[in-house]
Amino acid sequence: MNLAMIEAAAERLEGHARVTPLLSSPFLDDIAGRRLFVKPECLQHTGSFKFRGAWSALSAMDVAQRARGVIAFSSGNHAQGVALAAARHAVPAVIIMPSDAPALKIANTRALGAEVILYDREKEDRDALGAQISAERGLTLIKPYDEPQVIAGQGTTGLEIAAQARAEGIETADVIVCCGGGGLTAGIALALEGHAPGLRARPAEPAGFDDVKRSLEAGEIQRNAAMAGSICDAIMTPQPGEMTFPIMQRLCGPGLVVTDDECLHAAALAFLRLKIVLEPGGAAALAAALFHGDKVEGDAVIAVGSGGNVDPAMFARTLEKLSD
Repeated sequence: MNLAMIEAAAERLEGHARVTPLLSSPFLDDIAGRRLFVKPECLQHTGSFKFRGAWSALSAMDVAQRARGVIAFSSGNHAQGVALAAARHAVPAVIIMPSDAPALKIANTRALGAEVILYDREKEDRDALGAQISAERGLTLIKPYDEPQVIAGQGTTGLEIAAQARAEGIETADVIVCCGGGGLTAGIALALEGHAPGLRARPAEPAGFDDVKRSLEAGEIQRNAAMAGSICDAIMTPQPGEMTFPIMQRLCGPGLVVTDDECLHAAALAFLRLKIVLEPGGAAALAAALFHGDKVEGDAVIAVGSGGNVDPAMFARTLEKLSD
């Protein structure tokens, strides 16, 4: 896994993925105590950065492998990214999703043409289930983060950040990334190392599911004790990836932890001040930038808004934070 793979993925993604902007607001700057920029991957195809990795993985396969079809497991955003990328390549896709995933994400994945298989995330092992179905049907498994071409695709976000930061005159800053298994964080970290070494990637996670933060502190992979209990479903993973962790360990700054309430508040402010929609997990980086500025370094901070696939009921709960 290296920078050349990310640059190659960017070439394959050109004309297929959106180049999302850097957004800012003086109102958010005041709260953060520094210049704050948000990279709104909620505006990406399927509403999250996951389309980048899915397209990268599918486009890197040979024709025969693609034709047999693909399989993925996801709480929703990777599911939708793979479903759309597969549909645009005209290949079948099977998606394994937790039964408690937001109804909108399940419905969207099916609407994009994928076969959805639900599982109990507290009782069943999604990795084992995915491996079994993949073997039975001859499908190629596209892992959500521990897959080189997926990391490469997510890393294209970092290439864009590097160029956009230069345009804004940003030379040193923390780039805070909503982090589950670490595919996006690791990819961005690699891209920044090569194209903007003054920018440092930092993972942001929900309280109680801070396995990456604890792993970075311990110097070895730590596992979460629970797999339920946060509204940040998009970034609730058992542990960092075996492939992503060494990259994060080498390149990332300390992890940041945010509460569910802070994520809701950040998403509400993103809607009010930037006119974008973020799901709770997709707002974790912004929450860290806004409410944990004492732990952030640099005159500016960049937060990746990683996804906006939120159910109407949850978004209504989000907007209630504007009256708090």
